[in-house]
Amino acid sequence: MSREALHLNIRNLISADYPQLKTLMDTVYDDIGGAWPKLTIDRLIAEFPDGQLAIEDDGKLVGIALSVRVNYERFSNQHKYDDLIGQREIILNDANGNAIYGLDVLIAPDYRGYRLGRRLYEARKDVCRSLNLQAILAGGRIPHYHKYADELSPTEYINEVARKEIHDPILSFQLSNDFQVKRLLRNYLPEDDDSRGYATLLEWNNILYEPADAVINWRKQEIRVGAIQWQMREFASVEKVLEQVEFYVDAISNYQSDFAVLPELFNTPLMGLTNQSDQIEAIRFLAGFTERFKEEISRMAVSYNINIVAGSMVEEGSDGELYNVAYLCHRDGSIDRQPKLHITPQERDDWIIQGGESLNVFETDAGRVGILICYDVEFPELSRVLADQDMDVLFVPFWTDTKNGYLRVRHCAQARAIENECYVVVCGSVGNVPSIENLDVQYAQSSVFSPSDFAFPHDAVMSESTPNTEMLMFSDLDLRKLKVVRNEGSVTNLKDRRVDLFDLRWRDWSLKTAD
Repeated sequence: MSREALHLNIRNLISADYPQLKTLMDTVYDDIGGAWPKLTIDRLIAEFPDGQLAIEDDGKLVGIALSVRVNYERFSNQHKYDDLIGQREIILNDANGNAIYGLDVLIAPDYRGYRLGRRLYEARKDVCRSLNLQAILAGGRIPHYHKYADELSPTEYINEVARKEIHDPILSFQLSNDFQVKRLLRNYLPEDDDSRGYATLLEWNNILYEPADAVINWRKQEIRVGAIQWQMREFASVEKVLEQVEFYVDAISNYQSDFAVLPELFNTPLMGLTNQSDQIEAIRFLAGFTERFKEEISRMAVSYNINIVAGSMVEEGSDGELYNVAYLCHRDGSIDRQPKLHITPQERDDWIIQGGESLNVFETDAGRVGILICYDVEFPELSRVLADQDMDVLFVPFWTDTKNGYLRVRHCAQARAIENECYVVVCGSVGNVPSIENLDVQYAQSSVFSPSDFAFPHDAVMSESTPNTEMLMFSDLDLRKLKVVRNEGSVTNLKDRRVDLFDLRWRDWSLKTAD
């Protein structure tokens, strides 16, 4: 068969295909009884038309895939092939089934070598995704087992095939199409002498599957983020700062964004309202406004129907110490808190700010998010702890004064996106306020980074702002792509970690004094 002469088309099977289907099945299944009766095929087409697939070449049927819907709990456990069959060889299709059971995939002998079976498998996966079904199950024959039955148990044979030390025409093909062996099925098809009656229960999981309760409690899968590249300037009052914040929140919400992000310590110009001869007193003066900012920004989140990552602000704790804290103001009115854990020498020496002790992933109506303030993103352990809690988006409010300082944050943030297979949003401030101590100059280019794989931009940069310019930056993020890359990407960083060699845990601070 010349490849140039092929004119292939994949479509759903119809009743009129039966004569060709019978010829094909009789040829391929001559050792196990040949074709299904026409009544069986007609019932499959009538009850589950999406699951019956055909490949034709210029009108000639050259490949088919037959399927039924089944209950996952029932057929993911021990069963026999006869459990799928009713009277008069009618295959039992469950119209309410939450999984697909693959019955047959076969290719005409003259058309083997063109990977047509793979096309049918991919089409079946598309059906599974489109119908929001949990998985594809299949009882897979192991037709070469009879050659090794005297020396290998069925389990040993399956392991040898998985290690590619033995080739089995069915099992090797299934494994190459992302199916996993779930269990060994005994007496699955007793008349299958080549397999000695054994089969493998194979499973492909639909990682995009949403159970019925999750569909009811629906959470967005496509979200929009708006970052505010904030201009540091002198402000005459708290009201003026809040007025500027609300202006930007209003603008971002007009674009139906799910998140608005502010930079680290965006309100520090308010230190200019007090005597700066004592920097410690000046920063405590700034901390006195934090509660009001929290209340007002939370009001904006509710009023403008947007989640706001309120950059970070200086907070005076109940212990009298100062902390650099980011607040996540949800549009339902709730507020979450994430302190900065690693404090820079300047913060520690000039402002005596202390490092916090908590790290959390926050559940929102638009994904699971984490926040690392500036310097914290340079410590990869933190984002890995968050990734282990299924974080989708990491927000990094930052404040850097030089380009090399900014590039430390940027390069580390992009590494976090790649190694943790998540989105990372970095948002900084620009400009200069020479009249205020420690606010001399700012450098920023706010950006959104993605994992580095085919579903994302070639440079893994979703969007970025113009450097050192006050502006808004938007980016649309598809959370479903994260599920795909984590499970089916070119590389799967999180899945491939050698947890047999190392692990990472968050220290229980209640045991701190006992260490």
